[in-house]
Amino acid sequence: MNRRILILALPVLTGLSLLAAWCIVRVWILPESQRFLLPAPDAVARAFVEKAPQLASATASTALGALLGFAAAVIGSVILGLTLSLSPLVRAGLYPWLMALQLTPIIVLAPILILWVGPGLKSVVVITFLISFFPLVVNTTQGLVSTDRNLLDLFRMGRASRVQQILYLRIPAALPYFFTGLRIAAALAPIGAISGDIFAGNSGGGEGGLGFLAVIYSAQFQIPALFATAIVSCLLGFVFAGTVIWLSWLALHRWHDAYQPKDS
Repeated sequence: MNRRILILALPVLTGLSLLAAWCIVRVWILPESQRFLLPAPDAVARAFVEKAPQLASATASTALGALLGFAAAVIGSVILGLTLSLSPLVRAGLYPWLMALQLTPIIVLAPILILWVGPGLKSVVVITFLISFFPLVVNTTQGLVSTDRNLLDLFRMGRASRVQQILYLRIPAALPYFFTGLRIAAALAPIGAISGDIFAGNSGGGEGGLGFLAVIYSAQFQIPALFATAIVSCLLGFVFAGTVIWLSWLALHRWHDAYQPKDS
């Protein structure tokens, strides 16, 4: 019990230490003429209250774009991962192009996407998809092709069909790899949506997200509101990552070694 309390208390203590360091830097280190660049915590708290309607609307817009892009990446990665796992020739033909897509900077793709699908939510979803897709498909494919050969031989000896091998052996064996990719993609999805807001977002139809709001606050030199936007963006990322970690635990904790209690 004491260990559990310590594990829960350590993040709180770290946060309080960072908050104290924030105040010390602002009061004792920064020159008075530059303190506006690091607003006081109470000023950021007031910005939360004053900008609450804008922050709530922007968060909903960004969360929607992140969720849609993330969901599309999950579906696409599972389908493509299964396809790639079935043939080394298919993997050899498609992998270089997946790498090329991943290595192309979003800042270059954004103007093209705006021309193709228009600014706003559609472009944000596509950008989120492109950022989240690669780690998912790579980990899913790796898991599907890394099935224990002894188990595969056992299934063949039992005259299991290819579909049975995939459903009852390859997919369960690939779940730890899949959830690893899912955790990476969940952390990247809000980043992708916020980047999409910056490059391709607009406020038309109430579609302005957190990235668009950050650009506006930066241009207007509303530093406390900018900090509040950054904190909300961080919390959104925690929600995505925390949800996936919980789903991972739900799917794997009964049988995977990583979740089994270790002997002391």
